[in-house]
Amino acid sequence: MTVYPVEFEINGDKRTIQVRAADVLLYTLRDKLGLTGSKPGCGNGDCGACTIWVDRQPMKSCLMLTVEASGKQITTIEGLTDSPVQHAFVQNQAFQCGYCTPGFIMNCEGLLSLHPDADEETIRDWLESNICRCTSYEEIHHAVKDVFQRNKDREPRTSGS
Repeated sequence: MTVYPVEFEINGDKRTIQVRAADVLLYTLRDKLGLTGSKPGCGNGDCGACTIWVDRQPMKSCLMLTVEASGKQITTIEGLTDSPVQHAFVQNQAFQCGYCTPGFIMNCEGLLSLHPDADEETIRDWLESNICRCTSYEEIHHAVKDVFQRNKDREPRTSGS
């Protein structure tokens, strides 16, 4: 079995690990690095339970080979601390069993980062990329809108406004 060294930054730490060419990033994170926040669900990119960030972009880790992560900056749910989206999910009771929650949070953090002025249609489009089987999407939607509203409330006012 041939293995390859892969070096990347994960949650702010530089790491080098040995992987097979066919190793999927989701299972490398879980099995080799002990980062179990990304959850295996569908295995084909439909459910979003495995969503992480790769170079500040949301990515479904079940669709990426570990060797493709070489030289990349990866953030998992374990790498978020004191995130406004995490707080909003708690405050809006936007989870039940919690299985899908890390993927939703990572996706929503990406939405906020890439589209800080997202309109209702954009928010709904982004939420469609993740599946929750336990709760209504309304609580999740309210949590995301809550963060957007708080960000708007914090925006500095210019003179004359």
